[in-house]
Amino acid sequence: MTEVLSPEQGLLDWLVWEDRVRLMVRPRRFEHVLRVAELARHIALSNGADPERAYAAGILHDIARDLPDAELLRLAPPECDIDSAHPLALHGRAARTLLTRWGYHDPVVLEAVEDHTTGPRGGNDVAACVYIADVSEPGRGVNADIRELAAHDLTGALERAIVSKVTYLQGRGIQVHPRTLQAYYALPCIQQESKTSIMPKPSSELSSQSNTPESSSAQPDATPRGPAQP
Repeated sequence: MTEVLSPEQGLLDWLVWEDRVRLMVRPRRFEHVLRVAELARHIALSNGADPERAYAAGILHDIARDLPDAELLRLAPPECDIDSAHPLALHGRAARTLLTRWGYHDPVVLEAVEDHTTGPRGGNDVAACVYIADVSEPGRGVNADIRELAAHDLTGALERAIVSKVTYLQGRGIQVHPRTLQAYYALPCIQQESKTSIMPKPSSELSSQSNTPESSSAQPDATPRGPAQP
């Protein structure tokens, strides 16, 4: 098992962390966690990102995924109506809270864990690796094109994943989480206006439409319903 040297913590025994995650999630989800960690590490190695941090974030990203709604709401107070109506959207933020309380303080890994549900908000390649791995790991049976692109073009794969997700959700009248819109507008392709045909409506315009968040289908045992919908 790879050991990780993080700036704040020194040498960590990742068997201990894996065992903790194993106790927190269902067996099928733990299989997903291992696939995400390995794929995130591979993507990082292929793109000059930190493979050890990518692996760490992959192992830890779903540690709060199977907690009851009440516990998610306690660990991560809602920031918007989507969070209140669908606490599953909070499991990334809740995971960060748990890990911090348990003494894990690597900011790069914690940000990747927090943002894996809604998308990296820019500048964190480790977060990009984990987000892409989460939506495209082979066990999902979808998004192989994103996984293949990530082997040589991290930015392109992230753009494809997030743009496809926003397009998919809005095409079905599903409200897009504000953090996902933040990640969307942080993409170089959007900032450069190279994809002007795919511009999401402000979230306020969607308030009268279905308020099912994208995270409701972001579980590894769900059947994906679109080309880049995790």
